[in-house]
Amino acid sequence: MTRTALLSLAPRDRHETHRVATPLELFFDLASVIAIASAASGLHHALSAGHPAEGLVGYAFGFFAMWWAWMNYTWFASAYGNDGVPFRLVTLLIIFGSLVMAADMPDMFGREHFYTVLAGYLIMRVGMISLWLMAAYGDPARRTTALRYALGIALAQIYWSVIIIFAQPGNFFFVALFGLGAVFELSVPALAERASQTTWHRHHIMERYGLLNIIVLGEGLLASVLAIRAAEESFSLASPLVHAAIAAAVVFFCFWSLYFTAEEHLSRETTHRALVWGYGHVAIFAAGAACGAGFGVLVDILTGHASVSLRTGDIAVGVPIAIYLLGLWFVRDRYYMRGAWKWLLPAAAALVLAIALAAPAALELMTIALVLCTAIRRYASSHGGVHGTESQHGH
Repeated sequence: MTRTALLSLAPRDRHETHRVATPLELFFDLASVIAIASAASGLHHALSAGHPAEGLVGYAFGFFAMWWAWMNYTWFASAYGNDGVPFRLVTLLIIFGSLVMAADMPDMFGREHFYTVLAGYLIMRVGMISLWLMAAYGDPARRTTALRYALGIALAQIYWSVIIIFAQPGNFFFVALFGLGAVFELSVPALAERASQTTWHRHHIMERYGLLNIIVLGEGLLASVLAIRAAEESFSLASPLVHAAIAAAVVFFCFWSLYFTAEEHLSRETTHRALVWGYGHVAIFAAGAACGAGFGVLVDILTGHASVSLRTGDIAVGVPIAIYLLGLWFVRDRYYMRGAWKWLLPAAAALVLAIALAAPAALELMTIALVLCTAIRRYASSHGGVHGTESQHGH
């Protein structure tokens, strides 16, 4: 085998049977979640300190960068990952980039610059450019698609480098430039796939998204552990910390139960449907991680280590719960559910948000509302509340 052939990546069969996530992909997920947890930790501490704007902007920036890098690699690996030595080495380089990003995420908006985050992101994206160039050589039928990806990613990195080096982090102008850069990044797959759709594997992609969701929810469960540890010295069923520990566990149990239902999340292989489903998951992943941060804020408040009110802690939990439910509705339920069942998750999201903003005993009431929503959704899934197939109903 020649050196150039060794460095090429041929497309995989999108209909191959028994396609599952590889150990390398799972390793990549774990490294990605380290960065996601780091961003959530920054959000937690900013909210506890009474700096919500700083925390939310920093979280949005850090989470988007990590999620976007994860998503690009995941779809590429589904189409071209061959577990060969060059592919493995580039993947490990991308993993290292995610660790560099994670190192600076918790307090990046407390600094005058965040060059470390930029350096980590550039490492990850240079790795992706290399992979797409390897695919361009190994897949002549989709060479234009692969080269569009490589060029789009490269131009985006030039843009990020310029604004991070020359713009003042955290101000309105920077936030606007960040939004513009995010739109540019999101447009690259849509433009590239117009030339020819890559051969990503539908069941493999659904499994990959589900696995990341499980890992993110597992990180969220640490909030329950945090509350239990804080309650150890004066353990009582009447303790607010015990209530927080139970609520955190139940909320993440419900998140898991709502996500993994009988319906297939992605029933069609069209580019439009794949982009809506793939992009829409940013709300689910971000909300899952942010909910863990919200419970961390509640624990800080209950132990006297926060400078914000209990209502702020309830809101920090309630808003991510509502976003998680709306994210699931956007990527799945609006396509599958019928009649009044179709609006269950949006209605539950509105109820949880209203409770968080105004009701007494908000944490307990939000948890009960989420449990009821989960039970009703599972009942609807098994008793005729779901369309037979998406395509039969014009979606």
